[in-house]
Amino acid sequence: MRGVITRRQWLVGSAAAGVAACTRGVVRSKRPMVTHGVQAGDVQTDRAIIWARCDEAARLVVEWSTIESFGNARRVAGEVVGPETDHTGTVTLTGLPPAQMIVYRARFEREAARGASAWVYGRFATPRADRFRFVWTGDTCGQGYGRNPEWGGLKGYAALRHAEPAFFLHSGDLIYADNPIVAEKRLPDGRIWRNITNPAVGKVAETLDEFRARFAYNYEDEHVRALAAEVPILAQWDDHETHNNWWPGQRLEDDRYQDPDATKLAALALRATREWTPIGGPTVNRVIHYGPLLDVVVVDLRTFRTPNDANRGETGAMLGAAQAGWLVDALSSSTARWKIVACDQPIALVIGDGPGDTRQEGYGNGAGPPLGREKELAGVLTALAARNVTNVAWLTADVHYAAAHHFDPARATGVSFLPFWEFVAGPIHAGTFGPNELDPTFGPELKFQWAPPPGTGNLAPWDGLQSFGIIDVTADALHVSLVGIDGKPRYTVDLPRS
Repeated sequence: MRGVITRRQWLVGSAAAGVAACTRGVVRSKRPMVTHGVQAGDVQTDRAIIWARCDEAARLVVEWSTIESFGNARRVAGEVVGPETDHTGTVTLTGLPPAQMIVYRARFEREAARGASAWVYGRFATPRADRFRFVWTGDTCGQGYGRNPEWGGLKGYAALRHAEPAFFLHSGDLIYADNPIVAEKRLPDGRIWRNITNPAVGKVAETLDEFRARFAYNYEDEHVRALAAEVPILAQWDDHETHNNWWPGQRLEDDRYQDPDATKLAALALRATREWTPIGGPTVNRVIHYGPLLDVVVVDLRTFRTPNDANRGETGAMLGAAQAGWLVDALSSSTARWKIVACDQPIALVIGDGPGDTRQEGYGNGAGPPLGREKELAGVLTALAARNVTNVAWLTADVHYAAAHHFDPARATGVSFLPFWEFVAGPIHAGTFGPNELDPTFGPELKFQWAPPPGTGNLAPWDGLQSFGIIDVTADALHVSLVGIDGKPRYTVDLPRS
């Protein structure tokens, strides 16, 4: 149903967002204005969240229908948005019919009937019980690769939209707050990557407004707004929303920051993330019940982790004890046919940190049996096996190349669990790196990887290694593809149900 939004409606909405992006804080229209389009998020069987931003204080109002003409539209009014949320707001739609295309329109209304913005239109589908498709990837505007009009902007988002998914799982690094986006980035081969930029994104983000500006910068791309209007997001965060490889309590070893307190910066980053993305519930970790076929269990590997170290001690955490128990309970209590763990870091790879990579950023430390943070993961996998939780796959991004890993306890050291797969996608618009060393502890087998040639790294988006994943969900199998932004599959595999 790609014709639900008329061309005129779409052009009006996109033009309004584009004008607002160019005149933010400078020109005040006579009416309120929706500045950055609309975005649905956390769609479940009977509910969804609708997000939008205004250029002034006004009340967000959403009307939704299953009919393109909006003849039977239901109206839901939200709160008055103001500067405390950067004039962003959300409305939760409830009582949605299953397996339906929902069309909606959003606008902002001033109090006492003093004017309203133009409607901006969007759509999404509620979960089907027979089959559907979703996509995932991560890493947007990393390594200083911003919106380059000579290359076509953030056109990886156009590839996501072309796949016609039911929803988009963004696996973290929604922004790169620690990577300035400057006018020109000179590459080793002599070419120049030219960015649209502004003072707020031309430096590292240290203030709340600078974190907010990073999200605004992404939404000012036409491909991002077009995807947002048609495909709901399921968002999580990772490190670059704050700073590369940060942990709670860290003092950053980075002289670009006036205050190197990572915890303070992360609080600002999380506030901006929640303002600019439709995340439901009080925490980033949550369960999305996408009909009878799928539960997506979103974890948070930033908030509760222990400091990065050599990762070979008797203790260590990525999830923290409470979230690790929650993850096991969420997966074992799920009645969905398939369970996806949306994990913001790979569990199979060694990710170095610090001078000489003497610290470890993730679970892996390069050898078995389980030590450090690996003990936490071993406990999760062992508990899932004890409860016979099957049909689980793990999805991630983070390392800036695509890969497929199959885990088997017959190859593992010192831990027992049920076999499962992990798939790595991305970046969607950032430098490409890798590949990383595969940690043998949990018995991974490398089935596929798509990374820069040996001796290279931080390749630009135009070098052809940007990627995302597609999963076609049915009652009998998950059909998984790792795809370039040219739309061509690089690897496919079917996971039959157990």
